[in-house]
Amino acid sequence: MNIAFLTSEYPHPLTGASGGIGTSIKNLGQSLTEAGHAVYIYVYGQPADDTFKDGMVTIKRIRNKQLKGLSWWLTRKKIERILNEDIQRLKLDIVEVPDWTGISAWMNLNCPVVMRLNGSDTFFCNLENRKVKKWNKLQEQTAYKQADGIIAVSDFVGSHTNNIFANSRNYTIIPNGIQTSLFNSNERQPANQTVLYFGTLIRKKGVLELPAIFNSVHQQLQDTRFILIGADASDISTGSSSTWELMKGLFSESTMANVSFRGKVPYTDIQSYIEQATVCVFPSYAEACPVSWLEAMAMGKAIVASDIGWAPELIRHGQEGLLCAPENHTAFAAAIVTILNNPDMRTRFGSQARQRCISVFDSSIVAQQSVTYYHQLIHGI
Repeated sequence: MNIAFLTSEYPHPLTGASGGIGTSIKNLGQSLTEAGHAVYIYVYGQPADDTFKDGMVTIKRIRNKQLKGLSWWLTRKKIERILNEDIQRLKLDIVEVPDWTGISAWMNLNCPVVMRLNGSDTFFCNLENRKVKKWNKLQEQTAYKQADGIIAVSDFVGSHTNNIFANSRNYTIIPNGIQTSLFNSNERQPANQTVLYFGTLIRKKGVLELPAIFNSVHQQLQDTRFILIGADASDISTGSSSTWELMKGLFSESTMANVSFRGKVPYTDIQSYIEQATVCVFPSYAEACPVSWLEAMAMGKAIVASDIGWAPELIRHGQEGLLCAPENHTAFAAAIVTILNNPDMRTRFGSQARQRCISVFDSSIVAQQSVTYYHQLIHGI
């Protein structure tokens, strides 16, 4: 098959910063090409129009049109023209689009369009009880209705998106995937007790709960170290330019002495941080199918994570880790302490997490499931 992806992010030096969605597209694209399919990734919002190769994947950078008041429309029409030209020239069989920002709204593409739900702005605003901009919701809802088919990376994001858009669209659940062969599991116990959070420092990921949780852990296990890595972000609720600055004042003085915020690190370094961690923590309030969780699972790490919506679809409580309400600081901290105090439990959770990642979330499996769905959509099965 000839498969196209439209995205605003992709992890490559020539395309700029990327989050979990870009990483999941890269993983899927590489696995699709390894299975013999041709993959073309169209990245809009770029500084120039050009084409390059990332391994066997073709990347097309698209520069947005600039005209006050009309940029959004002109950029859409430019993307539509480029895609339709390549649908004819390259014989593209299908175009996959994201739900975020509804970029495909009002596009008329000459092949089937599938939308993969990783969480729209409307979705995340709803989970965080924030007011969504009417224009954003209109674009995302329009694109959602126009798509010929829907893939949801979790049942939670699929059902919740139907609810917020007052729709009842059928969707197929295909999770995000990672190349598990690139994550080397190390079953040796770290020399020091270390709790690791990695991801953007932003309110929706529950990081403002971490100081109280870490304070409680520190009271019980005073030698435990706490490491946070990820880009700092502004806080939409307080207007602060730094979530880390909000967090710093919430740690006790003695806990803070054991806390290290490393900021954003190269993606290639993340594995070493995970390898050195005793337990990974993810107290998030808003996700769809987080790639960071999968990376920790693939590295064979025990995890303590939030128990909301999508979480049990990745981690089964008591099998690959422990799930707790992030606002229940005492219970969340107790779960961390339980794992820190039980090496056998850590080993069991970590081993089962890696095996689940290999059997359910490996990108080769996700690629196969995606191709099956593409065929069904194209042939109306």
